[in-house]
Amino acid sequence: MIVVIAPEKDVPNEIEILNQLFEEGLACYHFRKPDKDYKEHSDYLNLIDAKYHNRIVVHYHHALINDYNLKGIHFQEQERIAHIDNPGQYFKGLNMFGKTISSSFHEPQDLEDCYFEFDYHLLSPVFASISKTDYAGRGFDVNAIDKTIIGMGGVTADNLDAFKTLGFKGVGVLGGIWNSDTPIAVFKKIKAHFQ
Repeated sequence: MIVVIAPEKDVPNEIEILNQLFEEGLACYHFRKPDKDYKEHSDYLNLIDAKYHNRIVVHYHHALINDYNLKGIHFQEQERIAHIDNPGQYFKGLNMFGKTISSSFHEPQDLEDCYFEFDYHLLSPVFASISKTDYAGRGFDVNAIDKTIIGMGGVTADNLDAFKTLGFKGVGVLGGIWNSDTPIAVFKKIKAHFQ
């Protein structure tokens, strides 16, 4: 499983690159733009070909799931801590039928102990982050945890075997794509590794 995470700040040609990634088979895009409000999220989604909306997971403004045919919603760590103790209440106004629910974790123990059944879990930082300086990797080994865990942090087209060895079912890539001069070529290389 490959998850591409949006760059926090808009980058040049972002939508064009994103549509190309979808054309190349990107199946899961995490739309994470903390500084955009609901309308800006809508405006961004409206720039993306509607046939790809069902591959997009939103991190903020979960109610967008009622307005667009999205893949699912994602809980940042703090949001999960704040809402998942009373999930029935949180999901009441959301049309979640057939949608995915995922969450971010930074400690394997928290992930293992989490009683809520997420479809998949993002765990970081596995290796030193490409997009965030001073975010050292911790080399988490998750082979003993029986959950779908996607490794994040320092993902490149050249270290995918290391993630597999550590027990990850896929990778979440941000800087490896968006900081590259050839994001489409990098994605194709990562995708080829998982086929």
